[in-house]
Amino acid sequence: MRLNFVPLILVLASWALASCRTTQPAKPYDAPAYRPNDPSAVRVKVSLNNAAVYVLEGDRPLLVTATCIGTPGNPTPTGTFRAFNKLPRKRSNTYGFHVFGDGRIVPGKRVDTPRGARYVGYPMPNWVEFKSGYGFHTGYVHPVPSSHGCLRLDKAVAPKFFALVKAGTPIHIAHSQPEDATIGKSIPRPPDQRADPDPPASYVISEKYIDDLEPRGPLFEG
Repeated sequence: MRLNFVPLILVLASWALASCRTTQPAKPYDAPAYRPNDPSAVRVKVSLNNAAVYVLEGDRPLLVTATCIGTPGNPTPTGTFRAFNKLPRKRSNTYGFHVFGDGRIVPGKRVDTPRGARYVGYPMPNWVEFKSGYGFHTGYVHPVPSSHGCLRLDKAVAPKFFALVKAGTPIHIAHSQPEDATIGKSIPRPPDQRADPDPPASYVISEKYIDDLEPRGPLFEG
């Protein structure tokens, strides 16, 4: 009897190729940034419909990046603002964790902190405030509106934005911007991380969590 090994070989080959595809790690997200010639001429434009941030010096793009905007129930404010209150290691004053003496760590709001527990805010490093309680900061850039109104930037990009924007930098946030049709037309997006497990709470409340978000290389091209 002649055995037919071809189907088995094809199955094994297909399985091997599929395994290679699924085990390849996603390429980390990043966006190039360029040093301004005149820091006082830097301005920021945000498109909510395109979930994009444009940092410009005149018409020259210094940084073009995806962002995560507020949900319909907690929308990102629109209008013209100026950056203020830059904090490199900020934690949330509203959302975070209740840390108990017995080691328990429970998510919760600051106002709901139980007796016997201490509150540790969720990390929001590279904070650049533009309206009281609203700012740009490092965070997960989901493909759908997910924030409480802040503008989240990927961990690789947020330090660049923080370095480019000074106190007083004008910021215009609108539902659309002219740049959506040009430099923002095919803007790269971070991989969808919504299904990824959350890091351990014990790590998130530690200073090491913020330390590990510090940039390891140069911020600007060239």
